[in-house]
Amino acid sequence: MRAGGPRLEAEGLVRSFGAATAVDGVDFRLEPGQVLTLFGPNGAGKTTLLRLLSGSLRADGGTLRLDGAPLDTRSPEWQARVGVLSHRGFLYAHLTARENLRFYADLYGIADPGPRIEARLAAVGLADRADDRVREFSRGMAQRLALARTLLHDPDVVLLDEPWTGLDAHAAAVLRETLEALRDGHRTVVLVTHNLTEGLELADRVAIQVGGRWAVDLPASEVDPQAFPAFYRQVVEGGSP
Repeated sequence: MRAGGPRLEAEGLVRSFGAATAVDGVDFRLEPGQVLTLFGPNGAGKTTLLRLLSGSLRADGGTLRLDGAPLDTRSPEWQARVGVLSHRGFLYAHLTARENLRFYADLYGIADPGPRIEARLAAVGLADRADDRVREFSRGMAQRLALARTLLHDPDVVLLDEPWTGLDAHAAAVLRETLEALRDGHRTVVLVTHNLTEGLELADRVAIQVGGRWAVDLPASEVDPQAFPAFYRQVVEGGSP
């Protein structure tokens, strides 16, 4: 059983690409059950930060800790405890929805995955399309299946990169309902989005990343949703918050 304290911590995370620094000394502490929404303009380094947290990219400097222990994001432990929804769905177009989830269940070593697969498909509204091949899916359906894949192994940490991109109204509503269910007091969630309204409504904490640095990091309870769009523009344009 884990001791008390932060679930996920970052201290001085840095990642550069040549002369360009995409993540420049980012620090944060996230408790179990917290949802952090990260906003920022294109090119701010948000996706790079998520890739560092997911282990798909190695930091040039800084430290990550999981439940207080320094973490190698390439370790099997981390891969078993993190779920990632990115711009790529990591789905196999020639397989059915159910076959895709069974493949990932085998990859994660999930025993008796059938009931869990059916539950995940139902949760994202795809129970009636379980035997259809993914190549027949709309963008919204594929995104919902990718979310089911992300949550299949019941990860402690969930990383979401622009999950609403390209979704129709129905798919967006199903996604919102599924994300609301993540606020269960157990999972720690980092959500990157340009959708100010949805991002604020789901957040416990709000951060704005500009030029690789966090220009703002505050509790969502201190954010006025009506004033936030103007506040966000001011921060991104270089004014004082």
